[in-house]
Amino acid sequence: MLCQFLFQNFKSYKGETVFDFQAAAIPEFVESLLTCKVKTKENKEIKGAYLLPVGVVYGPNGGGKSNLLRALSCLISIVVKPIYDLEKTRESIIIQQRVNYEPFLLDETSREQPTEFEIFFCQGKNEYRYYLALLNEEIVSESLYWRAIGGRRSGTVFEREYSKIELGPSISKASINTSVNPKMPYLSFLAINYNIPVIAEVQRWFESCIIRNYANPAVNHMIMFSQNDSVKNRIIQALNDMGIDLSGYRFDDEEKQLYTQRTVNGKVYELKYSDESDGTKKLIAALPVLLLALQEGRLVIIDELDAKLHPKLLRYVISLFKNPKLNTRGAQLLFTSHDMTTMRNTVFRRDEIWFAAENSNHESEIYSLYEIRREDNERVNSTAAFDKQYMEGRYGADPYLTNMLSGGDWT
Repeated sequence: MLCQFLFQNFKSYKGETVFDFQAAAIPEFVESLLTCKVKTKENKEIKGAYLLPVGVVYGPNGGGKSNLLRALSCLISIVVKPIYDLEKTRESIIIQQRVNYEPFLLDETSREQPTEFEIFFCQGKNEYRYYLALLNEEIVSESLYWRAIGGRRSGTVFEREYSKIELGPSISKASINTSVNPKMPYLSFLAINYNIPVIAEVQRWFESCIIRNYANPAVNHMIMFSQNDSVKNRIIQALNDMGIDLSGYRFDDEEKQLYTQRTVNGKVYELKYSDESDGTKKLIAALPVLLLALQEGRLVIIDELDAKLHPKLLRYVISLFKNPKLNTRGAQLLFTSHDMTTMRNTVFRRDEIWFAAENSNHESEIYSLYEIRREDNERVNSTAAFDKQYMEGRYGADPYLTNMLSGGDWT
């Protein structure tokens, strides 16, 4: 499970930026929170920090919403791509495309500085901290640390500064090569060439992350369907719950065509997938991926989840991850959205809502609704009308939008 992600000097983000999946100590939707758990030999349960199942990023066009997701996707793809290319993966990969890194370009110095990523996550019985810094396509610094869930002492797996690599006690062996291509993460190198338990555990977490961008129409043609009856029934039932009245589907191997099936007066009729509405096609493409994430406890990163999706259906997707009876494996959903109808206290906790916007120097910044202070220095109430206050500009809305709503001059 993702705990925290930090980065700087990436596309529209110049300074250090922190996105947090760690839950604040607030009372909303406590039952939906996730936590990493381990059991001791004495059968005693030890819990880690409480984590959020969902995070949503709002903001004006050009504010940096997509670049936040791209930063996380970039780190994941940098680690996973060389492993995937050499067919050394341990998990099924569902990554749409590699995201290239690019430094902040609107000043004189950032392009000469490294782009930095740091991520905290828990996997199995451990919490991990991974750091990666790149400059001119080469890795200038990299490190991996671990700590037992609930523990205080951390251990070093490896540390790298340019070509110098030092191994920690858990993998310090004479047979392990510390000479690596400057463009390849040492984490990826170890995953490809050795069977080291701590590396394999970290590798599995990165490979399990799912990346999707529904601003790209091609994604609706990337369909992952199972012929397993149990899985098939779950997909059909979920579509029915969303108001899509399908009774089945069939893939024709000769035509390479997916057909959807509806039963009318006891007779089954078929439609080509391409003849379905855009919203239905998106659900059919997205739902198997979301159900897989819930089943296996994966992180799902989706840009513009709300595109071509009815607000009620978007709310249904969010509820899947926030329902502790359905989300039993620690799955998490991070997405961007423009849909105001779901920005409500009946859908999200305050710490699950994030905003991205540019400052006066054209640098993107993010902040959560929970961080915002009112004029009296108090936090926004959990009972507030989040959507209404956002549209009024109280959370840093687009100035053009604010002027429109107030009747000001916005030409």
